[in-house]
Amino acid sequence: MAKSKQQQLDDIAVQIVADKVCPELAEQATQLVFGDGNPDAKLVFIGEAPGKNEDLQGKPFVGAAGKFLDEMLASIGMKRKDVYITNIVKYRPPNNRDPEPEEKKAFLPYLQAQLEVIQPVMVATLGRHSLSCFLPDLQISKVHGEPKRIRLKFENRGDKGFPVIILPLFHPAAALYNGSMKATLMEDFVRVPAVLAAAQLIK
Repeated sequence: MAKSKQQQLDDIAVQIVADKVCPELAEQATQLVFGDGNPDAKLVFIGEAPGKNEDLQGKPFVGAAGKFLDEMLASIGMKRKDVYITNIVKYRPPNNRDPEPEEKKAFLPYLQAQLEVIQPVMVATLGRHSLSCFLPDLQISKVHGEPKRIRLKFENRGDKGFPVIILPLFHPAAALYNGSMKATLMEDFVRVPAVLAAAQLIK
């Protein structure tokens, strides 16, 4: 019998541990923070790395930034169970420092595998680290709120990948403590339903 999407995602999480990805990070983290939400979601949110609350609970975006994300989802009539939420790096970096380039590179194949299972039509990148994984030449301060159409291609495979709309957004954690950024993020977020509807039409 074919595995469900959730089973396939669970397998990727097991694989990360088996492959000993970023062992120094894993050693000081409480647990792997893989992802949360609907494996059939049309919309995936991708942050950079887990923080303290995420590390303790094993779920992404459960601290102050997560509450803010929940509020923004509610403002557009959505809940966490309607979307899928993950980070590039799956272990908490010490003292909540930014993830290192080599850490992001080590986790990228697993993030790609997650997206390949879920097959979203839209990815909302949260913050500059997430944006740079997909569109490394763009600056978030210049392109936030502007949908970009790309084809997700996977390393070491001959397939053509699949088309997806990337919507770059500021990271909720950064926006929480910066009034003007918070206002901008909320303005950009309101566009999510229209961009998602357009993305589904293209698909």
